[in-house]
This record gives sequence, structure tokens and C-alpha cells, in this order.
Amino acid sequence: MGLFRTPSLTPGDLVEVAGAPVRLKVNARARRVSLRIDARKREVVATAPSQKRLGEAVAFAGQRAQWIAHHLAALPEPVRIAPGDVLEVLGEAHVLVRARTRLEAGFRQDPNGPPVLAAFGDDEAFGRAVLRLLKRQALALFTERTAHYARALGVSAPAVAVGDAKARWGSCRPPRKGLKADAGSIRYNWRLVMAPYAVADYVAAHECAHLLQANHGPRFWALVRQIHGPEKTSRDWLKRHGQRLHGFGRA
Repeated sequence: MGLFRTPSLTPGDLVEVAGAPVRLKVNARARRVSLRIDARKREVVATAPSQKRLGEAVAFAGQRAQWIAHHLAALPEPVRIAPGDVLEVLGEAHVLVRARTRLEAGFRQDPNGPPVLAAFGDDEAFGRAVLRLLKRQALALFTERTAHYARALGVSAPAVAVGDAKARWGSCRPPRKGLKADAGSIRYNWRLVMAPYAVADYVAAHECAHLLQANHGPRFWALVRQIHGPEKTSRDWLKRHGQRLHGFGRA
């Protein structure tokens, strides 16, 4: 163990353990060292309660080499983005095409075929343009659905943003008491735009319910079912396909 108790280990370091990339992290609230798989970055995160115990976290990763290899191998292969690919957007297949100009970029319906997502750029620039259009579509969708569910709950619509959280599909900050102008805020994972519409819609209802119930207790789930309906099908879909969404567009 002495080999791993080197003071040179610092939070954020990326080390190789049994051929696998391991990112070191310190979490003062942790009671013990732990490992998890970061599907987005395709690496292992080794967490220790303090910087002094980072060496212990590295040693623990070495002991779990087979577990690490199994879970990294189980990750879906990253999806490259190129013209001609077909991408599901809110449950509808869209063909990716190269726009001749930036003004032609966007979503459109081909009168002689399936819907089209046209992006401007070549090679990697094309992929980045596709991602920007998807994020814009996600923001528009969640802005509208959040306003819808806020009305159903009888509250003001919160501020809406999209991001790319590692483990959450959404997060909600309820309104702060005593601040009439504060309606709260909700941040959604933009990758939900590649899920079926019903799944993305469920997440919007779920996060809006947190505006009134900042927990996952019985009252919270009663609110979700009141404004949206049963949640099991959508939750099961996210469990089955979540890693695939996180792998999309990553080199």
C-alpha cells in the first residue's frame, strides 16, 4: 500500500490502472473509497473521502480490475455523426443531410421522404452543428412543456435551461420563499430530445412536480400522476436506453 500513498496524487488526476483510465476525485462527504463508471467520458471515477486517501482509491481500483473491464466493455460504442445517418428525434426518424448554407440548416419535412435534419459544415464541424441543432430543439421543447405543466400545477413557469449532466435527466430548484419574482429554475439534459416524446414529456412533468415537492415521497409521485399519468414505462425506457443516449456524438 505504501506505493500508492504518494502525495503527488491530486483530485482530477487521470491514472491508468490495469489498462483502464481512472479519474481521481475527493468527496469530503464520502465515508469510504468507491468506484463508478463515467459513461460520458468512458472512464472510471475513483472517489476518496480525502486527498490523503487517493492512493487507497487507486489501490482499490486495482483490486476491482475485472469489474472495471467488464463495465467499460459493456458501454455502447460512441456514435459518429455524418450525413446520411438516421437519428431518432422525439421518436421520429430524421435523416441527417448537409445544408448548403447556414440559413438552410434546421429541421424540415421532406415532401418525398422522412423528416430531415440539415446541418452546415464538413466532417467534425458537421457533427458539432448537429449537436447545436439538437440542443436548440431540446430547449424549445422543454420551455413549452415546462410552461404547460407549471400551468397544470397553478404555479409560475420557472426559468428553463438545457445541459449535459452526467447522471441526471433533469434538476429543479423550487421557488425561494419570500421572493415573489423567483419562480425557480429547471435544467434538463438535452439528450432527452433523442428519446421518444412521451419520455421527454414525463421528465418535464417530473421536474415541474419538484417545484411543489422537493422530494420523491408519496405526495410528489401523486403530483406527477395527476398532471402526467403513470410514469413506469418512461422510467423503464430511460433505464434501458440511457447509456446509448449518453454515448451519442462522443469520439
